[in-house]
This record gives sequence, structure tokens and C-alpha cells, in this order.
Amino acid sequence: MLGHQRHYQPTYGSSKGLFYDLHLDGPLIFGLVLLSIISLVVLYSASGQDINIVYKQMIRLLLAFAVMGIVAQISHQTLERWTPWFFGLCIIMLVGVLVWGHIGKGAQRWLDIGPLRFQPSELMKLGVPMILAWFLAEQSLPPRLSRLLVCGVLIVVPAVLIAKQPDLGTALLTAVSGVLVLLLAGMRWKLVAIISLLGAAMSPLLWYVMRDFQRQRVLTLFNPESDPLGAGYHIIQSKIAIGSGGLYGKGWLNGSQSQLEFLPERTTDFIFAVYAEEFGLIGSLGLLAIYLFIVARGLYLASQAQTTFGRLLGGSLVLIFFIHTLINIGMVVGLLPVVGLPLPLISFGGTSMVIIMASFGMLMSIFTHRKMLSP
Repeated sequence: MLGHQRHYQPTYGSSKGLFYDLHLDGPLIFGLVLLSIISLVVLYSASGQDINIVYKQMIRLLLAFAVMGIVAQISHQTLERWTPWFFGLCIIMLVGVLVWGHIGKGAQRWLDIGPLRFQPSELMKLGVPMILAWFLAEQSLPPRLSRLLVCGVLIVVPAVLIAKQPDLGTALLTAVSGVLVLLLAGMRWKLVAIISLLGAAMSPLLWYVMRDFQRQRVLTLFNPESDPLGAGYHIIQSKIAIGSGGLYGKGWLNGSQSQLEFLPERTTDFIFAVYAEEFGLIGSLGLLAIYLFIVARGLYLASQAQTTFGRLLGGSLVLIFFIHTLINIGMVVGLLPVVGLPLPLISFGGTSMVIIMASFGMLMSIFTHRKMLSP
């Protein structure tokens, strides 16, 4: 009988290489480094050759990679144990933002803790998938209706708190991250269809709870030329920049829309328009190929998870990164309303970049801390 017993052994070791021993994934890091290099190159052009903004972005990238490496060392079992406490802390911070948060650009989204200023709403892009994966990990799948109702509360509460800041884009993305966990958990498509129909039927109510500037963004999507110097200015200038790039682009530092400062928010939300104008359709497809490589590699790592928590969390984090990218590009090309979401790992930013890299650290942890069943 002893000869048939099986025990768990760690899969990492010298045969896997240095990256694996450090709980990192070489191919995924390669893709992330490529995006980081592109970010620095495009930011230098988009900022009007301001080397200071490049230095600031470089420091933030180094911090983000350091956070990724640290998170990757934490086993997913430990992450699972910490999940309820992390989610509770995120809820407390979101309430804190509404009470004493810093106000900037008409929104109350930031918390100041000493010299550190950050957006707790960004943490919920991790918190919601983590809490749902934790809640469903020990349940039979697909989840029963009673479990889905609890999951609905866990999604709606943080989404509403974020929407009140107001930050509708992040609120919707947070809700989507939770829905992705439910879909990966095997929620029945019949139920998905029913919920979708109910959501479509109730969507007119959303119009009445939206703020005036949010309604204007939706109206501008369908007819930006109705206010070319106001609400439609961003989209019109973005389309001009992308279209003028043509097949091969105007060349680095030669984009007229960005260099002549016609394009607003060119270092943050609309940086893809700067890239497309300078590198054209070919360059844009190359950038999308890098994103797809990262997503494909991430889904592979998630598929190798040996626990329900790992599969649900890993898969949802990769998919939300993919959707985040699609929303930004769709917004910039005029297919979606302007919602204020940066282009992941390319736009100038801090909190969002660190959270994205932390999510990839979790993904690498899930993959490299696996255990194999051996005779």
C-alpha cells in the first residue's frame, strides 16, 4: 500500500531556471518589459520631449515591477487566507474616500496617507475578484442561486461606493471583474441571458442617476461634431490623430496633433492616439500583438492552477486586463464613451500601474507555487 501513496512536491527547482525559482515567469515578464519600453518612448514624445516625465514613469515602473516580484513570492494559499481582510480594508478605504478623500478635477477619489496619495478604487480591481474566488473556492460549481445573490452583493457594494466618487469607468470595470469570476465559475448561460435581459430593461434607469457630464459623454459618442469645441473635442482630435497616422505613421516625435498640443490628455487616457499617429496601423497592430501575447500567456498560467481559487482569480485578473485595454482603445477610436481609463502600462500613472503589476505577481505566484502529484 505504501508504494501506491502519493505526496505533493513543489514543482520549482533548478530544472525550471532562475525565473521559476524566483516565482516569476520569463515569457510574461518579457511582454511586460516590452510594454514598459514602449511607454517610455511614447511618453517622451507625447509630453513634448519632457525628460522629467520619462524619469517619473521609469521610477513608477521600477516600483511596479518590485511590487510584482514581492507579490509573486506570496503563495496563493496565503493570498487566499488574507483575502477577506484585504477586501474589508478596501471597503473601509472607499468609505474613507467619500468622507475625507482628496478632491481633484471635480472628483473625490484619492486618499492622502502621509506623503503617499493613491486611489483605493484601484485596489478593488484586485479585491472583488479575490473575494469572489475565495467565496466560491470551497463551493460546488456552478454556483447555486443563493450563492450568486451573495456574490451580487459583494460586487454591487464596492461598485456603488466607487461610482459615488464619481468614477463610473472604474466602477463598471470593478463590476465586470466580479462578473468574470462568476462566468469562469460556470454560471449557467441561461441565467446569464436572464440577467442580461433584466439589465437591458433597467438600463434607462441608469440614465437618471448619471451626472450631467456622464450623460454628455454618452451623447457625444454618437455625435461628437455637435459640440466640436467642447464635449466632442477629445474624440474629434483623437480620430484626426489616428487617421493621419496612416499605414506606417508619421514617425517618432513627428505627430502633429500631439506635438502641436491639439490632443488633450495625450500622456494619460489618449496616449494610444499619440502612438497611432506616430507609428501608424502597422505599429498599432504590433502593440496589440504584445497585449494579446501577454493575455494568452496569462490565460495559460491561470489554466495550470491546481486550486479553484487559483483558476478563478488568475483567469479573471487576466481577462480584466484585456477588457481594460479594449475599453481604452475603444474610447480613443470613438467606439465607446470617454470613461477616463488609462491604457494599461503605457499611460503615465501610478496607482493603476502598480495594481496591474501586482495582479501579474499574483498570477505568477499561482503558477509557480503549484505542487505536482507524484507516486
